[in-house]
Amino acid sequence: MPGCFKKTLFTLASLISFVSFILIVVAMGTPKWMTGKTLCKTGAELVNATDPELVKFIGEIYYGLFRGGKIRQCGLGGRRSKFTIFPHMVKKLNTGLHVMIIMFLCVAIFFSLVSFGFCILNAIKVPYRAIKGPAGVCLWNFLAGGFIVLAVTSFMAAVKLHHLTERIANFRENVFQFVILEEQFEDCFWLCVASATAQAVNLLLIAISGIHFPKIKTKPEQANVTAEDIMY
Repeated sequence: MPGCFKKTLFTLASLISFVSFILIVVAMGTPKWMTGKTLCKTGAELVNATDPELVKFIGEIYYGLFRGGKIRQCGLGGRRSKFTIFPHMVKKLNTGLHVMIIMFLCVAIFFSLVSFGFCILNAIKVPYRAIKGPAGVCLWNFLAGGFIVLAVTSFMAAVKLHHLTERIANFRENVFQFVILEEQFEDCFWLCVASATAQAVNLLLIAISGIHFPKIKTKPEQANVTAEDIMY
């Protein structure tokens, strides 16, 4: 049986692994990884809109890995619409990169659950094989955190290098052209960052569990024998 200190650390590590798993699932299912403001360039140029009039041509957009929505402003009032990335829109995006982001997160979910199970195992008993012990837990946490970092980095590359927001905003727009005025990473994106941070915290906890703290030895009290004690 593991000591009380190690048992507490592995129990805490299992809780963190489970929280990391929940964060990834919530992030993947929520359509707010990115928000931005769009300008209907074609409409603004048609009427020669100046700065005060540009407000009528500024819309909004938000999206996640699977779906999103936008408010289209082209001078005649806002038109709300929702869209899905699969199966049609993904053909206009960088398909390979977008699918890789989803795959990276799915693999991270798997390793987070494996880490959760191994942390529970180490909290209950001392495993016979090393891969099931702290070394294995470190491996699964490192892999889970690594795949989350890959997913987050790939998403940033899709947004900044492949102009993901602009591509989505101009999907099936035959008449009007939209340009992106500003874009911002939202809560779901940062949930993935928090999940990767949780995996790093787990690595720290497992490292602490391997530290052997010195035991404090108390000296036994020595009996003082006097001459009076010998007489009796």
